[in-house]
Amino acid sequence: MMWGNWTIVSEFVLVSFSTLSSELQALLFLLFLTVYLVTLMGNILIILVTTADSALQNPMYFFLRNLSFLEIGFNLVIVPKMLGTLIIQDTTISFLGCASQMYFFFFFGAAECCLLATMAYDRYVAICDPLRYPIIMSRKACAQLAAASWFSGFPVAAVQTTWIFSFPFCGPNRVNHFFCDSPPVIALVCADTSLFELEALTATVLFILFPFLLILGSYVRILSTIFRMPSAEGKRKAFSTCSSHLLVVSLFYSTAILTYFRPRSSTSPESKKLLSLSYTVVTPLLNPIIYSLRNSEVKSALRRVILRTLGPQKL
Repeated sequence: MMWGNWTIVSEFVLVSFSTLSSELQALLFLLFLTVYLVTLMGNILIILVTTADSALQNPMYFFLRNLSFLEIGFNLVIVPKMLGTLIIQDTTISFLGCASQMYFFFFFGAAECCLLATMAYDRYVAICDPLRYPIIMSRKACAQLAAASWFSGFPVAAVQTTWIFSFPFCGPNRVNHFFCDSPPVIALVCADTSLFELEALTATVLFILFPFLLILGSYVRILSTIFRMPSAEGKRKAFSTCSSHLLVVSLFYSTAILTYFRPRSSTSPESKKLLSLSYTVVTPLLNPIIYSLRNSEVKSALRRVILRTLGPQKL
């Protein structure tokens, strides 16, 4: 459709992995479908176990449940459409569908950055100020921190998405990605986007770099406190309570920073797709694995839940 000198784009085409052979796309479909199902089951299991077991009713596992909910939402936004492009070659996505996907991608991404920073603060208080931990991290305070983390995703998602889709699109309409991310969509705009790109950089610093710096500062204080502990057993326990979160943060932020803070000229579309797969597909899969395999409390709680559900005579 034409409007003045502009083409009104009613749908976009996701290039996804269309450059690969059909056989390789079928293999990728099976791989990503398996990862997707395992991710959903793993995060649902984390939610159920930390909810059902009385020993896990503390702030650390409350925030872990919220993280699992975020990972499920993050996966639902990205992976089903990607699977459709691989198996039935359904590469088109409506204008509204693209905007909705981008909105929820921004929402869950910003909320996860803030929640990871909140979890680092929880570990900081637990290790650096243990006597006041029950007071500082009360049930009300935890609920407020979790709500603030979730709410942080709304303004950035609303501003970014509304601004991008208020620009004119005059064709072509091929998005060189497997989902509607901001850089490949903004590349299709037929207008000056310099002001938006400045705002996007500011938002990226606020919602990716600033929480990362808060996490980094928390762990500097945590490590300083741990190294001053006289007991080797105390050091071991303190490290064990932080190691899972630190590993998850490292996986998430390393790929996010490489994706959004590298110069455009040094990043090819294909390498950006691989980096995006890391934080949209791989990290949500690894989070429940890391927290269950590296956490003795979660493993013990899982055994107790299974025993209560099946009964010892059935195991």
